Amino acid sequence: MQHDEFIGQVQARARLESRGAAEAATRATLETLAERIPAGLSENVAAQLPQEIGEHMRRVETAPDHPVTGVRMTRQEFFDRVARREGKDVPKAVHDARSVIEVVGDAVQGGVTDKIRTSLDDELATVLFAGSTGTAPG
Repeated sequence: MQHDEFIGQVQARARLESRGAAEAATRATLETLAERIPAGLSENVAAQLPQEIGEHMRRVETAPDHPVTGVRMTRQEFFDRVARREGKDVPKAVHDARSVIEVVGDAVQGGVTDKIRTSLDDELATVLFAGSTGTAPG
């Protein structure tokens, strides 16, 4: 999958008004996910995504917005971070993050989506992997 196709799919699934909004949702979701999951898994996901998108999964440990890997966070903390980064309220950020994760699931192979899901707390995984159907549009 190429960058433009990935962003286009996020825009369509999340019903976002622009490609810029889809890029912001992708960046916010993947940066937050990269903080939450183990570094090796984050790198594995990044390697299977288009380069520009995969960069959001690669950590810059010295950056203030990227703490150490595998940070434990509640479902609320996860979506608060996505919302803050995306500049939206939490319900819209949840919707957009689910859409991004759906597209990631289409783009990666080798059971990586299952590894992401099992690396998360059950409550967060249930919400994040629930899909965007029926959620308020962004």
